[in-house]
Amino acid sequence: MRKSLKTMALTSLLLATPALAAEPPAVLVSIKPLHGLVASVMKGVAEPGLIVSGNSSPHGYAMKPSNRRAMEKAALVVWVGKDFETWLNGAMAKNKDRLSMQEIPGMTLLETREGGVWEAHDHGGEHHGPGQHAKEDHDETDGHLWLDPDNAARLVDAVAERLKTLDPSRAATYASNAADTKGRLAKLDDDLKARLAPLAAKPYVVFHDAHQYFEKRYGLSPAGAMTVDPERPLGAKRLAALRDRLKAAKASCVFREPRFGEAAARTLADSANVGVGQLDPEGTMLDPGPDAYFALMNGLGTALADCLSGR
Repeated sequence: MRKSLKTMALTSLLLATPALAAEPPAVLVSIKPLHGLVASVMKGVAEPGLIVSGNSSPHGYAMKPSNRRAMEKAALVVWVGKDFETWLNGAMAKNKDRLSMQEIPGMTLLETREGGVWEAHDHGGEHHGPGQHAKEDHDETDGHLWLDPDNAARLVDAVAERLKTLDPSRAATYASNAADTKGRLAKLDDDLKARLAPLAAKPYVVFHDAHQYFEKRYGLSPAGAMTVDPERPLGAKRLAALRDRLKAAKASCVFREPRFGEAAARTLADSANVGVGQLDPEGTMLDPGPDAYFALMNGLGTALADCLSGR
């Protein structure tokens, strides 16, 4: 009788105790801008892993053994796609649990610019950096597509849907986080439109052609880029052509990037008597987390507004 009572008590206790939820899926993201969006969807659940961390650049990145181990353990790997993280193509071919931003339906995709002030692509056996191939492949997608908030919102939806499938017990959390993130994106978009509209007609030069989605979204007037490949040194001929372009366009700013182009930007700016600013389109200097994408986009808006306004 006592044994029966003990058994009944234990059974009642087990029935009254909620089942422990399974561990959340391990998610790995290639670069900081995408990581910020994924982290926002996963807020309160888990922190996704990040491949290109610290102040490393995604251009010419070399995979580490720790990156490969993380990929093997990940239930989902999120990346831009084959035209941006070219160094991931081999590993991704073996990984079925992936989400490519550039393959999401409805995504706005722009072709990589080339020729003239955007600099022609290489045509021979020279090295081609990310987003840079031989002429016969010139219809390649410009991989910086996170710089359009509409594209970012589509990624948020796709990540939430994939996570709800992988982790149905937390589906409501992912859906709520996605809705909150899209609300923040809509406000961010409205704020940037208001801040940048007065500057739409002011030309400027960037270090490398990474801003096309941002420029088209907000109607800006870039006069050109120093290079299509940030890893490649600029020659005197290229700098002279850009100086002439700056003067002809009456541009007011040259923008460098955190890890690239400081000397070239200052040389060019001094020769054309214009200001120097800094843009960080890949979030190199940002701390990762759910606010990183918003910090990146606001940082671009602030840097453009400050330099183009003469502040």
